[in-house]
Amino acid sequence: MPEIPVAPAPSGPPSARLAEAVNEIERYVAVAGWDAPARVFALVGTHRALEVEPALAAQLAPDVVAQAMADPHHLTSVEQDGLPDAGSLEDLLTMLSWPGTIDGAAVVVERVVLPTAAEEAMPADPDEALEYLMAHPDRQDVRLAVGVLRSGESWCAVRTRAADDDGAVAGGPDLVPGLVAAVAATLE
Repeated sequence: MPEIPVAPAPSGPPSARLAEAVNEIERYVAVAGWDAPARVFALVGTHRALEVEPALAAQLAPDVVAQAMADPHHLTSVEQDGLPDAGSLEDLLTMLSWPGTIDGAAVVVERVVLPTAAEEAMPADPDEALEYLMAHPDRQDVRLAVGVLRSGESWCAVRTRAADDDGAVAGGPDLVPGLVAAVAATLE
């Protein structure tokens, strides 16, 4: 697998806050370890959420409340429980929609990837392809965290099992374009 590029952090407030939120979500999920199911998060503007629900301040760290009050683009992630049963992440995402009060959404999922040359040699039969994938010596386990805002900004964080360290997480706005598009579709 080619090395995943680390893009510089975005400079515009909405994009920068989204990158911070997605990276925070990825670190949060990483604490639980590998081999986990997909997880879904709503992204809400913290400032607006505190205005609507002042009691939320008691659940947040004081520095987070101070940041949110000073920055209207600050985001809070809310993990979603009780998701509908779905056969795949793709199926799950087609079942999701968000009310207008949600500013964005994020998903975290683990995948196995191969170098392009190895993918081209993968058998067409799904069962044989899975066996080939799991036995291939160049396979990489990756965790993908992808967030999208209603306003169109996106950010992806990618961690490999081989380099399982917060400092080795790659990031960029479009590292996983298909997943970015699928998450964006839940906001339409």
